Amino acid sequence: MRNAPTILHLDMDAFYASVEQASKPSLRGKAVVVGGLGPRGVVATASYEARVFGVHSAMPMAQARRLAPNAAYLVPRFTLYRAISEQVMALLRELSPLVEPLSLDEAFVDLEAGGTAWDEASARLAGSRLRADIRAVTGLTGSVGLAASKMLAKIASEQAKPDGLVLIEPGSERSLLGPMPVRTLPGVGPATGDHLRRAGITTVGELAEAGEDELVRLLGKAHGHALYAMALAHDERPVVAEREAKSVSVEDTYDVDIHERLRIGLEVQRLADRCVGRLREAGLSGRTIVLKVRRYDFSTLTRSETLRGPTDDQAVVREAAARLLDSVDTTGGVRLLGVGVSGLADYTQEDLFAQALPSRAAPAPEEAVAEVVVERPERVERHWRAGQDVRHAEYGHGWVQGSGLGRVTVRFETPQSTPGRVRTFSVGDAALEAADPLPLVVDSPHPIARLGHVSSEPASLPKSWSGTEGGDPTSRP
Repeated sequence: MRNAPTILHLDMDAFYASVEQASKPSLRGKAVVVGGLGPRGVVATASYEARVFGVHSAMPMAQARRLAPNAAYLVPRFTLYRAISEQVMALLRELSPLVEPLSLDEAFVDLEAGGTAWDEASARLAGSRLRADIRAVTGLTGSVGLAASKMLAKIASEQAKPDGLVLIEPGSERSLLGPMPVRTLPGVGPATGDHLRRAGITTVGELAEAGEDELVRLLGKAHGHALYAMALAHDERPVVAEREAKSVSVEDTYDVDIHERLRIGLEVQRLADRCVGRLREAGLSGRTIVLKVRRYDFSTLTRSETLRGPTDDQAVVREAAARLLDSVDTTGGVRLLGVGVSGLADYTQEDLFAQALPSRAAPAPEEAVAEVVVERPERVERHWRAGQDVRHAEYGHGWVQGSGLGRVTVRFETPQSTPGRVRTFSVGDAALEAADPLPLVVDSPHPIARLGHVSSEPASLPKSWSGTEGGDPTSRP
């Protein structure tokens, strides 16, 4: 293990909620909860003000509402989060070529590999500059941990939260780890923690005292060896640069089960279009089309079809997804649909349109027009969600506070304005339309501030945040 604390771990502070507070002046300093707002939704991130009431990530949204009934509950805006994440990751790559993202808001950096740090003083300086740059470019705060290993750097960033920097000095690792609970170590989940507790081991220090042989007996050879090494503060895992994506996929979980076959088909087409959009944004194509269906009884079915070559053609992906849907029984309703493409490549095969359904008569123009009308009904376009960006012809940019009973309430404000006024409109008001998110920071001198163009995209939840199972991949976002 290296001696200098040149592994950096960055964890943005309550990322999604902080973005919403920065974007909406009226919510600054107030409790904000981001996640799925339907009966099956879970919390993705809660602001620190909401955590005071006991709200935390992965909690069922219904429980969060009981704990903090006066908090602002918003749908995620992943297009904006990804844009800001792009800015943050670009700042990290200025420090080193070895950046290992763990999520949109968290990453490891090997500062020594970039020649940015080689001892305690240079590492602390690099961490301080990074935090300042993040604030200048995004207006947000991040917590930084610095240590000689990935495990210790992550522990340090946890201690630094919120909006701080902690450096673990070489030689202090064992004394620091000793009193910490065993769950602090990577790979110790609830089951392993309970197993160790029954054996009388609750702290990292007790783990080290138990000895390697005892841990191997309790946990098996591989796990026992690994945990004993970590208990001694030994962690040789390198920072691995970002790996190429193996697949691109999108999915939506629905608040109410969908039963109509036509509606299910239209949702699959919409998901296919979004998936193709992400493929093209990344400059990728793929050979295997995947359909995921979670039915009313929580049974999950996956169907796939492999094409003759890679494609990013919208018609091809749509046709393949429709064929896959034909093989799935949706009687009883579905609660989740997803479309993905795997077998990725950075090129396309131009003649793949032939891979759509076998040749058939082209529809008459009237049929084509009718299909478009069915596919984009007005009532779907006028569905407003809490937190969504909108623009009014007279009042300008705002965001949806809530809607129902044919009305929608909008607060008109921007990231650079003072808290704005609230007005209520008919959901079908022709002067009100969906809008792109606005940048959190304008006129920043840092060139990276120009990254992260934001474009419109329907807000949807990753599977672990929108359904009944799973949760935020980090314990303290």
